[in-house]
Amino acid sequence: MARLTSLPPRVRSGLRIAAALAVVAATIAVVGVPSFLHGLTSLSPLAILAALALAAVATAAAAWRWRVVSAGFGLPLAWTAAVGSYYRSQFLNTVVPGGVWGDVHRAYVQGRHHERLDLAARAVAAERIAGQLVQLLLTLAILLPLGLSSPLAPLAWATAALAVLIGAALIVVAATRRGRRAARREYRLLRPVLVRPSRLIAIAAASVVVVAAHATTFVVAGLAAGIRADARDLALVALIVLAAAAIPVNVGGWGPREAVAAAAFALVGLGSAAGLAVSTAYGVLVLVALAPGAVVLLLDRFRSPGRRSIIGGRRSA
Repeated sequence: MARLTSLPPRVRSGLRIAAALAVVAATIAVVGVPSFLHGLTSLSPLAILAALALAAVATAAAAWRWRVVSAGFGLPLAWTAAVGSYYRSQFLNTVVPGGVWGDVHRAYVQGRHHERLDLAARAVAAERIAGQLVQLLLTLAILLPLGLSSPLAPLAWATAALAVLIGAALIVVAATRRGRRAARREYRLLRPVLVRPSRLIAIAAASVVVVAAHATTFVVAGLAAGIRADARDLALVALIVLAAAAIPVNVGGWGPREAVAAAAFALVGLGSAAGLAVSTAYGVLVLVALAPGAVVLLLDRFRSPGRRSIIGGRRSA
């Protein structure tokens, strides 16, 4: 582990991308190329329209979450700018290897405007972490009560084990003097967000909407791929697959998502081929649904500097 952390950032990023592509390739090799091709070609215009609508809902909720967190850091953010920036951010995260460059760009634009790059970066990081934390807790709250008799029990308990490992890692870090000092520093910065219940409720509510919209998109992908399954079962599988997509070893979401989808569908008796097809269809739907982010990116390129995105009611340079 120490050797990995000592590698240059570009090398580490390259290794993560290579690992994600290797997982996808291995999953396709084991499950079969026809299932992958079926996922690519199974989408209908109705499925695409549904995905576009669901992406709009998820983006609006995520932008709201970002505005709430940014306000806590003293960085006001206009609604239209937040939605446009979040669309652009998601698109860049999807098409640029690494999965974080959209967030980096979002933080840079906001930080440059307010001349506080440090606070803007923390606001974006806090907003993303809050969303993933709510997603993990929501997944555990829904899946763990299913019990050991559920076909999804192994994956549900694997998700719980991951949560325990994350908690243990945080405890280990907090046990060191440097970790406690860093935690106190971050708490002081996050305090304006954490001490106001209304902000915490807003962040949690927005995150639930985001997860629900993404899970519904996965169900749409399953229906488009012709999977004969109850929508509730597809939604339960979606929660686990979305958790796998959050693992930071992916290329635009591709990677562990396909392997976990194949395993989850096999566990519920639908077959790994169906899992790969649905995961592939979902990946394509997400890419198409985030196309408005490409439009925002192009508009930013062609606007004059004085007419770029307005943040907090003022023009950014």
